[in-house]
Amino acid sequence: MTTPQNETPAERPSAGMLARIVGSGLFTGYAPFATGTVGSAAAAAFFLLLPDFQNPFILLPATVLLFVVGGIAAGRLEAEHGQDPAVVTVDEFVGMWLSLWFIEPTVMNIGLAFVIFRVLDILKPYPAGVFDRRSGGWNIMLDDVIAGVYTNIILQIALRWT
Repeated sequence: MTTPQNETPAERPSAGMLARIVGSGLFTGYAPFATGTVGSAAAAAFFLLLPDFQNPFILLPATVLLFVVGGIAAGRLEAEHGQDPAVVTVDEFVGMWLSLWFIEPTVMNIGLAFVIFRVLDILKPYPAGVFDRRSGGWNIMLDDVIAGVYTNIILQIALRWT
């Protein structure tokens, strides 16, 4: 049995355009470097520039929907590119948006969320690292969900103590 890493590009299934658009976080995953950072920055900008997304009762359902659709798209892109490919950045959108849920939408708070989320996404604190080591679209999504939830908790505490 061949795995995506052993197959030639011609043997791998094509993910399809919709999976590429969603899975790559509106093509941020095709940035020439630091795709996770680019995807996270795009998600933060999306949140900042679209005031409706600053309403937590719009943001949460949008995030859940993107998690479901993104998990499917991430799985398809993983089948094409191999385990947890850099091209998949939809997980950064979901993680960033969870970071910002019920956070006052100031540039400073969004910047703090961005920095904390990126650090946690790179460090993969438990159980994020467990999901990161597993293949599959849902595991790609879940490590960033955990980083996003941890970021939100840190920000909620920090912003209430200052």
